[in-house]
Amino acid sequence: MAKVVPSILSADFARLAEEIGKVERGGASMLHLDVMDGHFVPNLTIGPPVVQSIRKITSSVLDVHLMIEDPDTYAALFIEAGADQVIVHQEAATHLDRTIRHIQSKGAAAGVAINPATPVSALEDVLYLVDYILVMSVNPGFGGQEFIPNALAKIRRLDRIRRENHYNFRIEIDGGVSLENAAEIVRAGCDWLVAGSHIFHSADPAATVKELQHVAEGATAVRV
Repeated sequence: MAKVVPSILSADFARLAEEIGKVERGGASMLHLDVMDGHFVPNLTIGPPVVQSIRKITSSVLDVHLMIEDPDTYAALFIEAGADQVIVHQEAATHLDRTIRHIQSKGAAAGVAINPATPVSALEDVLYLVDYILVMSVNPGFGGQEFIPNALAKIRRLDRIRRENHYNFRIEIDGGVSLENAAEIVRAGCDWLVAGSHIFHSADPAATVKELQHVAEGATAVRV
């Protein structure tokens, strides 16, 4: 079943516990945490202390997205802080196979993200190993961007590869996800839909999570 994953990048950090509570009341059981270093992407966000604080106030799965230049150095620190899942970028990991195995050896699920200009073929030799793939449907660094439609073709290809080879990785998408495109994304083969501004900038984040989840569940049985 497809799952909606709220991204706290768009939440009010002055009331972060309250914001997380809202989306959890809407049914969210996984939270997406964007870590940016100002080098790999042109923005700075959170570090391990914030993840550690969030871990104290929620039992939801923490899906930590490392948009940083040196994921090998920092992945373990975020796992120690409470990350259940850690995503690294194919474009930033010099030795991707080793990085995936390192994350898994620390007890976390390992994900790999690809930017809009990176082809699925760049992942060919790790798809048997990785726990999930994150398809970026915007250029990473900022919330509130417009969805890049080519992400759908990537999801379809990944889903086809997964079925043909009996792989077990999940497919996640991040960027521009909304009620308008959620069904199409799920029908393409996506399992996890990350949404930030569409949820937290709405009048009722809990209701928006429920509505997105309803749309995603309705599309799950009709994949193309």
